[in-house]
Amino acid sequence: MARLPDLEAWAIFAKVAETGSFARAAAELGVAQPTVSKALTRLEARLKTTLFHRTSRRMSLTSSGQASLERAARILSEGEAVEAELGEQSKALRGAVRIAAPMSFGLAHLAPALPAFMAEHPEVTLDVHFSDELIDMVGGAFDIALRISSLPDSSLLARRLCGVRLLLVGSPGYFEAHGRPQHPRDLASHRALRYVHARTGEAWRFTHRTRGEYSQVVPSALRVNNADGLVPALRAGLGLAIQPEFLVWEDLRDGIVEAAMPDWQPPPIALHIVTPPGRAKPARVQALIEYLAAHFAAAPWAKPEKAVS
Repeated sequence: MARLPDLEAWAIFAKVAETGSFARAAAELGVAQPTVSKALTRLEARLKTTLFHRTSRRMSLTSSGQASLERAARILSEGEAVEAELGEQSKALRGAVRIAAPMSFGLAHLAPALPAFMAEHPEVTLDVHFSDELIDMVGGAFDIALRISSLPDSSLLARRLCGVRLLLVGSPGYFEAHGRPQHPRDLASHRALRYVHARTGEAWRFTHRTRGEYSQVVPSALRVNNADGLVPALRAGLGLAIQPEFLVWEDLRDGIVEAAMPDWQPPPIALHIVTPPGRAKPARVQALIEYLAAHFAAAPWAKPEKAVS
């Protein structure tokens, strides 16, 4: 007779991989650390393979562990989901949610949105990672990520929340000193303040409703890996930048910067919530997704989706 799978050990393995520590996994699971160690030893003996490389300073997944992680994480999340439903945890959510978000957007808009959710769900803990680098959701054990882009095809599950306009902007002083471009080709004589993660290369690309697309190389005066780093130079009139509306809407409102070439638009992007593939979402994760979706859909810079007739 075939043995039943050791579901407890698989769930513990997934939690250790998620937290990167036997001690943290034990604390989050509410069990003793020897219980975690014994479960992994039992699982490795059963599989006749090693799941973790262990040293005195760090641990990492072996190739066998990496190959097993997605399914093990699914076992853990499915168990959490069914307990959440049957235990009615939707009324008192608890547990950790690991979130990734771009730096500028995360600090300016995600961080201020979180306190209301935390107050409503005091037993949910949030672990937030701010970075403009493209993170590995599965390898980093993230539950959700916010991404602002024209999202490429991938195995990740994405929910589009709202459109985000990109605007060519400069200060009034810059336009007074250097003139206001009317066509993308005019930008050849201007100075670019460039966000390097925009993945547009040296050429800025624009689209016109009737005249099609036009790309123009713009000489760079400043390059940064975080869009907030462009703001002082932009306000000081030292160049033009293509910035998302969520970053400059207040400066536009107050006349500190102005938009140029309104008939020529950079390619559209959108705000998405992304989740790993093939995993049932615990109630706490789904609750946070719904909360953020409602919050950002009502943001003053959000571009609502057009209804399809």
